[in-house]
Amino acid sequence: MTGKPTTLKQLRESGWQPKTVKREMYDNFLRMLRSGEELFPGIVGYEDTVIPELNIGLLAQHDMLFLGEKGQAKSRLMRLLVRFLDPEIPYLDIPDCPVHEDPLKPITKAGKRFLAEHAEDEAPIAWWPRAQRYAERLSPGTKFADIIGEIDPAKLAAGTSLSAEEALHFGLIPRMHRGIFAMNELPELDELVQVGLFNILEERDVQIRGFPVQFDIDVLILFSANPATYNRSGKVIPQLKDRIGTVIHTHYPRRREVGIQIMEQEAGVCLDGEFPVQVPVFMKEIVEQMSVCARRSKYVDQQSGVSARFSIANYRTMIASARQRAVRLGESPAVPRISDLAHLQASSLGKLELDMMGSHQMSERQVLDAILAEAIRTVFDEYVDRHGLDEITGVFGKGVKIEVGDMLPSSQYAERVKRIPKIWEKAFEVNAAENDAVRASCVEFVLAGLYAKDQISRSQHHGRITYEL
Repeated sequence: MTGKPTTLKQLRESGWQPKTVKREMYDNFLRMLRSGEELFPGIVGYEDTVIPELNIGLLAQHDMLFLGEKGQAKSRLMRLLVRFLDPEIPYLDIPDCPVHEDPLKPITKAGKRFLAEHAEDEAPIAWWPRAQRYAERLSPGTKFADIIGEIDPAKLAAGTSLSAEEALHFGLIPRMHRGIFAMNELPELDELVQVGLFNILEERDVQIRGFPVQFDIDVLILFSANPATYNRSGKVIPQLKDRIGTVIHTHYPRRREVGIQIMEQEAGVCLDGEFPVQVPVFMKEIVEQMSVCARRSKYVDQQSGVSARFSIANYRTMIASARQRAVRLGESPAVPRISDLAHLQASSLGKLELDMMGSHQMSERQVLDAILAEAIRTVFDEYVDRHGLDEITGVFGKGVKIEVGDMLPSSQYAERVKRIPKIWEKAFEVNAAENDAVRASCVEFVLAGLYAKDQISRSQHHGRITYEL
């Protein structure tokens, strides 16, 4: 026989044997592990923490909970588990059947009846691809009927008995028989629905309005949750917690360079092309350092967390501002500078939850400005030697002002700072490149660093920044 089996008889003759979804994933995981294949492509910073626990959860064939703050790749990890499924599996091609029945072991009355009424060479087989064997749901607003099921009034009106299995409308979990179902934000799930998950997790059967559906649902169930709500008393009923096999704790990047790697990977910005962009390392570090500072700021609600999307959105905004300047002024390559960060409010507002006790009535914009200043100060101290800074401050004390901005041509920076040659020297310390745009970025970095260290003052107006004592 060539090609895939199309009837039950051909399937039996092919030697195909059914597996539970967890056993299927177990076998594929071990095969990929033994071959050295990359297990979780695109996941960065979890090699020694999250991934080992996830591997063990798969080998233990557990239902799993991913516990962590927002923006820690919980949903991505859950979706990546699909790659451990077979490319496709066979199922009985039964008209109007909501369940992808195992051809050799159907669980519904409709499936069993279909096999009884059809010879094996007449029972059609179709194939279910792995991408369709995953479904997820966000908890808020989810009802019992959505994920477990409900009695279908239309079927009752058509004469189906209330006690018949055919009177039921199955929810997502029964429909994902032989697949993966993921529930995001478990603590927000209604308590009635949580109770309905008991038997599915333990006994693998369901009850819909007191009618027991006695069949063995084969499904891997995944959950995600924020620790602040998951650990709050009463949000998740203890019996449900007890039935989850493995809890996997995620976290934010523990080193800034890892955060930068994630930021660049997820931003997906093309830096080449007709209008290329060259991003100085210190500018990447400042953007990621903003997230680091926000995650320990007393003004930010740490239970809510600061998502990796904070860095990603700000990185894209910074590059967009630099590219706009380069196109309008005819500069190439575009090089981001501190004045481009003035546009980060557009991509940052709404991504920080303020701590009402710690913020002391500060606005989100004021908190963002404080975080940016701290990030610049931190990176500046790593790059610039203290020697010579007082001399620069002394020149400003004589009434010198320097205006820069996101639309100032790079070629004009040398002229702007000629009265304070030490700034040019410090810029050279940061990056020895002779490119005007790179040097302009370095000059602004030095000026912003002096401001962040409270050695000079600054005023902003429509993209223009004036530094003075």
